[in-house]
Order: sequence, then structure tokens, then C-alpha cells
Amino acid sequence: MLDFMDYVQNAFYEASHWNRNNSYGTLTTTSQALLDFSTPLGLRLHISSLSSPHFASSYSLASTGLLSGSLSYLYTSLSLPSHLSATRSLPLPAFTPTSYRQLLPLRPPDPPWWWEIWHAGKRIDNRDALLYGRLYLPRSTLEALYLRRLSPTTQVKINAVSDARLPNGGSVLALLAQDRGKWSAEYLFSTDSALLGVRGLYNFGPDPRNPGNPTKSLAMDDLAAMVPDVSTGSKEAVGTGEQVSRFSAGAEVYYGLLNKSGGMSTGVRFATLPAHTGFPYTMTLTLNPLMGSLSSSYSVRAGELLSLSSRFDFNVYSYESGVVMGMELWKFRGSDGKDGRLDKSEETRLERAKDRIEAGRRSALLDEEDTVNGNDIAGCLKARVDQTGNVGLLWEGRVKELVYSCGASIDLRGGKDIINGVGLELQYSS
Repeated sequence: MLDFMDYVQNAFYEASHWNRNNSYGTLTTTSQALLDFSTPLGLRLHISSLSSPHFASSYSLASTGLLSGSLSYLYTSLSLPSHLSATRSLPLPAFTPTSYRQLLPLRPPDPPWWWEIWHAGKRIDNRDALLYGRLYLPRSTLEALYLRRLSPTTQVKINAVSDARLPNGGSVLALLAQDRGKWSAEYLFSTDSALLGVRGLYNFGPDPRNPGNPTKSLAMDDLAAMVPDVSTGSKEAVGTGEQVSRFSAGAEVYYGLLNKSGGMSTGVRFATLPAHTGFPYTMTLTLNPLMGSLSSSYSVRAGELLSLSSRFDFNVYSYESGVVMGMELWKFRGSDGKDGRLDKSEETRLERAKDRIEAGRRSALLDEEDTVNGNDIAGCLKARVDQTGNVGLLWEGRVKELVYSCGASIDLRGGKDIINGVGLELQYSS
């Protein structure tokens, strides 16, 4: 289940037109969401609020044998729609987004003059920024985040952690990211071991900045228009770019100045785009040559409500290998209150949801009417299993104004201790 503060940060990215998918760090996001999801342990309660378009707060309480909690506060200079924060008014996929991340066609960066605001002959525009802080109790660990958009193609992100148990009392990680559409790059520095690193991603195929590319003139609103209209189901704008798939390659290199050690990795991804007429799928291959680890994954949206994924890991030095498989299944509730029994209006909504999924809106399983009541989604089931018999089960749903997730970690070879952990997580926001 997506944390409320993560949801607000994602809303900031969307409002500031930052593409989170065009990064080497998100190369394997789909397979990780389907195979590496965490199951709750014990009881957790989150209460959050977007009290104004610029300020949000969140409080959490957890009981896992010991009582713990946290206080979180967030400020953004970019105005966010406050009515889109309450659990009662948001569809379930807003807090439990679909794991399969459908890539959209690349778009050119915003023109610099889009960011200019003039008054009386002087520029008065400011760069959007986000500040976030979280205090963990009773350990008194402090976590902070500073995010600022420097230009249409650049942003800086600074993470800091303060804890007396960490070396030097904490650490700071600074990251400068560039997104040019065709390629992206990130430069990072960490005070932990004085780590320096750089990573990048290159997308093969048409360049959105090329005047000869049909997507050159598409602005953010134009890209939104590529999604079929929910009232008519029109697909008129879909496929104007002609590109049905994308092949991307990237790499990262890092080196610690203090411990005199480094590392690197490289990876490729092939994914279908909304213009693809068949089932959407994503394939990835990553390699760490220094450690000798090789990982390949295949993820597919096998239906409107079903996603499947598998991953194979292998080490060329130790010959150790691992296999893990996972799935995600969304369940609809019939209008008569009985799960799985759909009438004609439900079937119509399913067809319209299918059109929107094919158009690349990965989290839009509901139409505008469903966004208000959220009654068509009964919940989401996630499951995974690996070659050692470890099973993870997670169910995410809603009870009135509460969003919840319950799960269990099971070891099929554990004998008497077959269940490793069970948990329930509740979230409410206003």
C-alpha cells in the first residue's frame, strides 16, 4: 500500500511534469512491484491530512511487540488539489496503484518560457520545491527530504538521516537528475564513505525533441488527450506516434573515496507502449559484472485485472540461482453488492477501463463516477513464491473510509513454524 506521503510526492511529480519512469533507477520497477512487495507485520495505523494545498501531515502508530510510531510533515510550494487526498473520495488504485507500470510515449521537455512569469517587466517566477521531514519514535531518528525543480529538465534531491547509531551521527545523499526525454542522467554524492556515482538511461527510437517526430509538438495537455475520453471511449488520438515499443539501455558507476571501493551495473529494458495491440509486457536484463550477478525478468498484463511476473537470478561465480514468480489480481464488486457478479453497466465500465489501460493510464481502473464512490473495486490480491518455498500473500481493500492491507509471510518448508508473520495496516486521510 502506498504511503500517504509517497502519494503526495507522486502528485508533486505529476504537477511539475517530471517523468519518474525515465530513469535507470526505475528500470525494473514493474517486476519489483510484483515480486518484492512487503507484507505488513503486526498492526499499523496511519492517519494523514492534506490540510491545505501546500501542507500535509501524517502520524503513524505500530505495534510489533514494541510500540513505535512516527510524525511526518510535508510542505510544497506547488499547489496540490486538496480534494484528491481524502480516502473517501479517491479510488482504491490511488493508494494501491497497479504494479504493472505502463510506459507512455516520450515527450519533449517543457520549453523554458513555460516557466516564466512576468510582472511589470520583471520575472517573478520561482522554482517549485518540496520539503519533507519524519521523526521516528522512540528511537528519535530524523529523516528529511529536499526536492527542487531547477529547470524543465533538471531537479535536485537531497535526502538526510540523523541517528546517533549511524557513523558520524547520520548521512546525506544528494542527487542531481536530468531528463532530456531521449536520455536521462543522475549524479549523486553521499557522505557515507564519500560515495560518488553517476547513472544514465538511453532510449532507442524516435527523439521527441526532433522536429520530424510527430510527438515534438505534443505538450502535457496533448499527451493527456491521448487517453481515450471516458465519456465516449474514443481512441482517436491513440497511436499517433506510431511507436508500439521501446528499447532502453542504461548503466551506473559509483566509487567510495574513503573505502577505496567501487561498483557498477548495467541493464536493458524492452517494453510495449499503449499503441501495442496485444497484451502489454516488459522484459528486463540487469548485470553486475563485479559481483557476477545476472537477473532477468518478464512481466505481462495478462488481462484487464491480472498481471503476472517472473524473475530468474544467477551468479556466474558461485553458480547460485533463484526463481521467483508473482501475480496481482484486481477484484470488482457487482452493483448488487455481490462480488464478481457484473451487470451491463459494470461490463460497460470494464470496457472503458480496458480502453484506458491500453492507453497507458496504469492507475486509472475507474471512470469519473467510480472516482467519487470507489464502489466498483473490491480489492487487490498479490502473491509471490520462490524456489525455497517462501510465499508472500497480500490483500488490499477498503472498508468505508479506511484503506487497509493485510498479509502473511509463509514458509512451506518451515515445518511447525510455517507462518513467519501476519500483519494488518490501516490508513485514513482527509
